[in-house]
Amino acid sequence: MGATRAKVTRNGQVSLPAELRHRWRAGAVLVIDQGDYAIVRPIPDDTIAALRGAHAGPGPTSEQARKAERDSEASRGNERKGRAP
Repeated sequence: MGATRAKVTRNGQVSLPAELRHRWRAGAVLVIDQGDYAIVRPIPDDTIAALRGAHAGPGPTSEQARKAERDSEASRGNERKGRAP
């Protein structure tokens, strides 16, 4: 489905086309005001379940995480002392 024209009622309500409502399976939407246009995004009924697995995948190893934290701490220490990293 491409762009669809929707009428705004006197009360400020907009009806979403049935095709979108059925495809999104959402009882609510988020309207993001971008100034001269708006973005309408479905809000899942169960946001936690919808996000489950979204960031799945291998993360850093323990050693990589420790090294990154040491580097970050060293950088912050150098900034406090006025030294360049």
